[in-house]
Amino acid sequence: MNTEGVTRQIRHGSRDLEQQRKKELKAIAILAAVYLVTGRIGRSVAFVHLSASAVWPPTGIALAALLIYGEYLWPGVLIGALLVNLWSRETAWASVALAAGNTLEAVLAAHLVNRFANGRRCFERARDTFRFGILAAGISTALCATWGATMLCLSGMAHWANFRATWMTWWLGDGVSDVVLTPLLILWIAGPRPRWNWAWLSEFVALITLGTFVSEFVFGPALPGAKNYPLEYLCIPFLVWAAFRFGQREAATMTLAVSIAATWGTVRGSGPFAFGKQSESLMLLQGFMAIAGVMTMALAAIFTERRRAEEQMLNLAVTDPLTGLANYRKLLDVLDLEIKRFGRSLRPFALLLLDLDNLKKINDRFGHLTGSRALCRVADILRVHCRSIDTAARYGGDEFAVVISEAGPEEARQVALRICERIAHDGEEPPISASVGLAVYARDGVTIEHLLGTADRALYEMKRRNRQQQYPLEEGIPFHVVE
Repeated sequence: MNTEGVTRQIRHGSRDLEQQRKKELKAIAILAAVYLVTGRIGRSVAFVHLSASAVWPPTGIALAALLIYGEYLWPGVLIGALLVNLWSRETAWASVALAAGNTLEAVLAAHLVNRFANGRRCFERARDTFRFGILAAGISTALCATWGATMLCLSGMAHWANFRATWMTWWLGDGVSDVVLTPLLILWIAGPRPRWNWAWLSEFVALITLGTFVSEFVFGPALPGAKNYPLEYLCIPFLVWAAFRFGQREAATMTLAVSIAATWGTVRGSGPFAFGKQSESLMLLQGFMAIAGVMTMALAAIFTERRRAEEQMLNLAVTDPLTGLANYRKLLDVLDLEIKRFGRSLRPFALLLLDLDNLKKINDRFGHLTGSRALCRVADILRVHCRSIDTAARYGGDEFAVVISEAGPEEARQVALRICERIAHDGEEPPISASVGLAVYARDGVTIEHLLGTADRALYEMKRRNRQQQYPLEEGIPFHVVE
């Protein structure tokens, strides 16, 4: 490579590095701004001390950002926390100390979750969900609360007599933020896209609407003279509904809806936790939401794992393990459905039976792994060159079947010739070929047995002709179709 080419590559590399740094700085600035805005919202409900709030959204937002985009965003947490503390008129050294504690909390939580709880995929399994609750919402927040409460007392901005209340408020505020906000942000931003359909959307809207209404009824001033009735259990069925019927993403959304309604009602002095001081009421509420949030996410993970396992079992029951095509059981089900469809629409369908020629010779000469690969080569061709409404299956051994929907004899013959041509010219070694038998419903049979029998006889007539010709293995066998 000449000097000019090397210089061009260096320039391109420098430009890409500069663009990457600009993106990182932009992400850090956005995180700092979001931290500042949500921190100001959290400070509005700080009753024990201005720096210790029972509602602290920035913690969950910061952890979600570090888990989704990377721990390099930690300066955004530091800048945002520093601005929040300075805005609250804390002393300079106290603001720096508290901001350092907030940053250490986010970085430690992200590191622990990445190391021990499967990172941002921690909500896919119940085991990892519990680990997230312990590591992020438990350990890291407890350390930050200890550091923050100690710094406030050492600076004289809080009394040592209030250390316990300050620590508890700080810990619960950060912990519930991790439990409620972090799953919501990770699952909606980094999770797979939801499969929207009207049935799903209608039920989800009904869930959110009814859940919010009941939460407002329980925690709002809807029961004059009985605003402190212990009715918080009425919200549990909606959390279970979200976990059972939907999944982790929707369960996190429902948890947030309940949390907002419960917090708003408790701040206004209503609901089952609204008695005594507002700080005590919010601490009790946050303890309830922390337990409810973790259990809801764990239940959602369990139900999702169960559905995934059931789908895998169903798939294994109708799938050939070697080729990934449908198996014999699935083939019979498809044929039965096609026969019933013919009874309604009178549209014929065709059945192809394919037999891989010389498979025994391939096994003897090249080994069974090569023979298995030959079967997979045929399966790949069937998968690619069949329509989505057709069904390709492994009939057994070295035989395959293709059910061609809404096709007459001529259309089916063209499909068979195209498949045979692709098999004979797939470009891999050793060369392979296939014999094909064709049967059309209802011309060649009106039952599954008759149809399979007709196609099977046509297939072996083709193989008989090929054996009489004695084609060498290296040359393959010319592709023909027998009906």
